Amino acid sequence: MNENEIGEFIGALLILFGSIFSVISVFGLIRLPDVYTRSHAATKSSTLSVLLTLIGVFLYFLFHDHFVSVRVLLGIVFVFLTAPVAGHLIIRAAYRSKVELADISVEDELYEVIHGDPDTESKKKPDEERS
Repeated sequence: MNENEIGEFIGALLILFGSIFSVISVFGLIRLPDVYTRSHAATKSSTLSVLLTLIGVFLYFLFHDHFVSVRVLLGIVFVFLTAPVAGHLIIRAAYRSKVELADISVEDELYEVIHGDPDTESKKKPDEERS
């Protein structure tokens, strides 16, 4: 085996791993109980699967055709930057729209940040009350 065949094999292996992670993300979407955990499964594992696939495609073209694809590199950067941000914004919109958490959720850590701590009024110092 020469280095071109090894590079093609590594590229094909990364594409295979990307497809496996894509299937895992589908199981997460089906299995998880609410929009928050489903979005977590969709953004994390789907981003990883697309990145592995695109890196595999880049390596395959690099070793097979000796071609550096700037489009694939831009696709990698674009997916790496936009997918987690989009998932975060979707979750924030769902939270602000008052979509309920699953019954198995233990704590809502964002409640105090957005709505304010109800105990802060009683924790004020006397000097702060006058001003």
